[in-house]
Amino acid sequence: MRSKLSNFNFDLPKELVAQYPADERDEARLMVVHRDTGKIEHKLFKDVLDYFDEGDTMIFNNTKVFPARLYGIKEKTSAKIEVFLLRELNPETMLWDVMVDPARKIRVGNKLIFSSPDSKVELMAEVMDNTTSRGRTLRFFYEGDDEIPFMDVINQLGKTPLPKYINRPVEAFDKERYQTIYAKEVGAVAAPTAGLHFSSQLMKRLEINGVDLTEVTLHVGMGTFRNIEVEDLSKHKMEAEYFKITDDTVNKVNASLANEKRVCAVGTTVMRSLESAVSAKRVLNPAEGWTNKFIFPPYEFKIANAIITNFHLPLSSLFIMISAFAGKEFMKEVYQEAIKEKYKFYSYGDAMLIL
Repeated sequence: MRSKLSNFNFDLPKELVAQYPADERDEARLMVVHRDTGKIEHKLFKDVLDYFDEGDTMIFNNTKVFPARLYGIKEKTSAKIEVFLLRELNPETMLWDVMVDPARKIRVGNKLIFSSPDSKVELMAEVMDNTTSRGRTLRFFYEGDDEIPFMDVINQLGKTPLPKYINRPVEAFDKERYQTIYAKEVGAVAAPTAGLHFSSQLMKRLEINGVDLTEVTLHVGMGTFRNIEVEDLSKHKMEAEYFKITDDTVNKVNASLANEKRVCAVGTTVMRSLESAVSAKRVLNPAEGWTNKFIFPPYEFKIANAIITNFHLPLSSLFIMISAFAGKEFMKEVYQEAIKEKYKFYSYGDAMLIL
């Protein structure tokens, strides 16, 4: 039986879309969902400690968000433009795939200029190609101190890439809060939001309790959030995202599986990474490369038996994956409970632990 996109729709009141994070990372609300019994508990995120013991493994996505949103002008006309960096195509020539706004004003051959009073470098770009209605390929260049790495220039000129549904200007605190505390591998244009709830104190207490903490890398791209435009989910194609799973992570995860302990994916990006590296013997393999894996019901998960995740958009690949993990009808009930209890949704919202 084919899964249909329309089966994953629900009405979400706009006031439940979080515009700001909780005052403290680990004091967001936490809904705990038990798949075996249907029980739902209402907790604070720091209570996640109560559900993990010695020998369990928790896997985090250590990708680091870079300031991917640039504001500039068109040469000659000085029209204001926005450029959102998506993917580096060639480091040597500084060629990037980007999204532009307003797209109708950005044509092949146009020159764009990005500058800031706080930056020593003026960044320029030439539009090389049209990729989609809003997509372009840009070649960047800058004058002055060419010893400055390109990403340092972006750090000077770019803005924290908050999602558009956060309807406010970027504020100073967003640079820290729209980033996990363990982020280290630069490459994401959106935060792996389930991990935003972890504080250093909470992670230390998990370690003290004997929980193995380990990491994968998946650089979150815009494809994760793009609208699905086909009713038959088997025809949807995800954009590929780079991921890496090391031997150390493999050893910890497989040890927990062998001992029938909990293996918890912190976020849907971790879950996709794990399910992209399963061996024929249903254990985790080391892996590095690109994954375009799209998980939708019915699907048998092979590695993680628990997941921490935020509350997601209707009709999104993220909500569809969670529905595959917990059951489509059950997850609809869970989300209605979340709406009734006024949980906050999306990147800066509250969290769910599914066991």
